[in-house]
Amino acid sequence: MSLVTVKDAATVWKYLNGVINVYKPAGLTVQQVRHTIIGNLCRDLNELRVRPPLQRVAIASGAESRFVVRAVEDLSDNVLVVGPRYQTEDLRVRTCANHGRLTSGVLVLGINKGLSTVFRIQQNRPLRVYRITGFLGKATESHFGDSRVIAKATVDHIGSDKIARLLASMQASHQKKMFELCGVDMQSQAAYDLAVKGTIRPADNSQPMIYGIRLAEFRRPFFTIEIHAINETEPYLGQLIHEIGLGLKSVAHCVAIRCIRHGHFELDTALLRHDWNLQCVLAGMASSRQLLQEHPEMLHQTSTELVGIGQQNEGEDGGRRRRRSSRFAQDKGEIYEDDGNTKK
Repeated sequence: MSLVTVKDAATVWKYLNGVINVYKPAGLTVQQVRHTIIGNLCRDLNELRVRPPLQRVAIASGAESRFVVRAVEDLSDNVLVVGPRYQTEDLRVRTCANHGRLTSGVLVLGINKGLSTVFRIQQNRPLRVYRITGFLGKATESHFGDSRVIAKATVDHIGSDKIARLLASMQASHQKKMFELCGVDMQSQAAYDLAVKGTIRPADNSQPMIYGIRLAEFRRPFFTIEIHAINETEPYLGQLIHEIGLGLKSVAHCVAIRCIRHGHFELDTALLRHDWNLQCVLAGMASSRQLLQEHPEMLHQTSTELVGIGQQNEGEDGGRRRRRSSRFAQDKGEIYEDDGNTKK
């Protein structure tokens, strides 16, 4: 089947519904990325063929006391009067993760009817993978490189083996904490049965959880770690680098954070800044739709339990509450469903 070039803006608008994966540069806020994409889409839509101004009926007096009825252009519908046909208020865009200004990497966005899809992905809380670079020997006020240095320490005694041992200890403590939130003993059969079901995810999105942490690169004084986490924030990751520095009998601060994967959305398929246009966004929606069809668990999680914070009872009542919280997290996606997204 041959491809047909569509130059009608109204036809393109009907297909502008879905999820895209964009690359967020460091130094830009999520809102700035959102506004840039909306502005580019409106610009490209207005460059296509839009509908002509509406006609109005004009009655004028003619010869021999007769009236002349004719259709004339309605100036109140002219683009020179009311502005472009597609404006920024017409597009609805929602982000799946609220990355900080210093964080770069994968950012999943929902456009128009894709808002409900992004909400379901957010409620399922898929793992996000980060590459975080720290600088040993200096501590700052905000734990990031753009603030004032408050402490200095030596780093000659730090090697890759020492960092790896510390990270393994931190990962073990976080894994133990996950099972404690479930109210089970790490050495029990209940803990094994819970672990084989999949990733244990907290139902409360205010509790950061680290599922994996390892050393990816070490070039003194710089070191890069890879983190698999849920409910993390940029200040939390900066605090984590600070704690790693203290655990190494030194100090450290964060110099770079990059999200390389969000669920099954990877860095290789993210749209770069020069690709934030209408054609690339529509292509990105098609690839994201295919990705969600291949991995339906991102929208409807069935193999993993959402564990509520503070649930210390592993009996029948505790299991019933977890199942209810899991169904509630999935059903809440219906809140953002809407029927019809018509455009003039």
